[in-house]
Amino acid sequence: MAGRWRARWRAGSWVALAVALGIELLDELVDGTKSAALPLIRAGLHLSYTEIGLLVAVPLLAGSLIELPLGLVAGYGRRRNLLVLAGGLVLAGSLVVVALSGVFGVLLVGLVAFFPASGAFVSLTQAALMDDAGDGPGQQQRMASWNLAGAVGAVAGPLLLVLVLTAGGTWRWAYLLLAGLAVVATVAAAAGGPAKRTLSSSGGQDSAVGGGADAGAGEAADRATGAREALAAIRQGDLARWLILLEVTDLLLDVLTGYVAIYLVDVGHVSPARAAIAVAVRLGAMLAGDVAFVPIARRVSAGTALRASAVAAALLYPAFLLLPWFGAKLAVLAALSIATACWYPVAQAGLYGSVPGRSGVAVFWSSAAGFVGAIGPLAVGLLAQRLGLTWALAALAVAPLAVLALLPGRAGRRSHKVIR
Repeated sequence: MAGRWRARWRAGSWVALAVALGIELLDELVDGTKSAALPLIRAGLHLSYTEIGLLVAVPLLAGSLIELPLGLVAGYGRRRNLLVLAGGLVLAGSLVVVALSGVFGVLLVGLVAFFPASGAFVSLTQAALMDDAGDGPGQQQRMASWNLAGAVGAVAGPLLLVLVLTAGGTWRWAYLLLAGLAVVATVAAAAGGPAKRTLSSSGGQDSAVGGGADAGAGEAADRATGAREALAAIRQGDLARWLILLEVTDLLLDVLTGYVAIYLVDVGHVSPARAAIAVAVRLGAMLAGDVAFVPIARRVSAGTALRASAVAAALLYPAFLLLPWFGAKLAVLAALSIATACWYPVAQAGLYGSVPGRSGVAVFWSSAAGFVGAIGPLAVGLLAQRLGLTWALAALAVAPLAVLALLPGRAGRRSHKVIR
């Protein structure tokens, strides 16, 4: 009997992992599609660089603000599971709004709704997956798998758009297709996602057990305890360092990806279809970097990996901006994407590792840092409107230098591996 129970538990773990990876793949599929479709969206709605910057920054700001309390109020049982499912449904609805938008304001509303929905659906799924893995190497290995699934989705996004355009559709049809996939992912999460699995393991209970006034008092106490834990955790130098590194590295990850297609169309004078292919090449190179980094991470410390990649990025990124030929830009962009592929998994694993067993605290501070980090894409849009897109993107060259400056000293660095 015990053997059958253990086998069933292990099978449930694999199902939960598959559902979680599918949710992350979908989230990055949407992001990759948006990056490739942005020139078409801009042309169809006649958007300025400032409006593009607002489309990138305002959803991040609003989403981070709404998402901020999720890690503290979501709990570890029924509340978290319900928030995950609600997030999936709102995410699907937001994609429909984007697909049907005809003016800047409606498009902005759809994107603003998408980000907190993604926070509930994706971030809380990630937190449940980390809780289910336990501390130590299990978390790090699952984080690597999570990052790899996201990279596959990001590569598939531009390819999805190209297929829809080739079939005679528009970017709107691509978003409607993504909305349908979001509904499927929500159903899968309801059936056997990690939040449902951790709910089952806790007997369906939230952190506050009981009913009526006792349950309400317990939930209030939980929130107060969570707030105290969050404030205590941020005083640790490691947590603050990883939060800053997450936002700094994002400048040459998501922020750059968001502007690559428009940069190649406006500055490189290529067609939107070729720009979409270039985005696919960038994301494909990041996927190759993710795959290559998994065995490397077993032997190399986090600090060493970040240091080597930052030096490479400091050389490659200016070359990408300065080279005049499309083919050369594409080759350097691919090399840059491979070099920086380790940034997110290293920083995210470091964030969770700095607060072991307290994934809610990590989600809370990650959302808070994202609120500040949203200034980056907005600044790029404002600078592009005023100085031109080339000069605006040149400002991102500060990212690898900042990574080098933020890295800890040699002491203790050998003991921290991304995957053991």
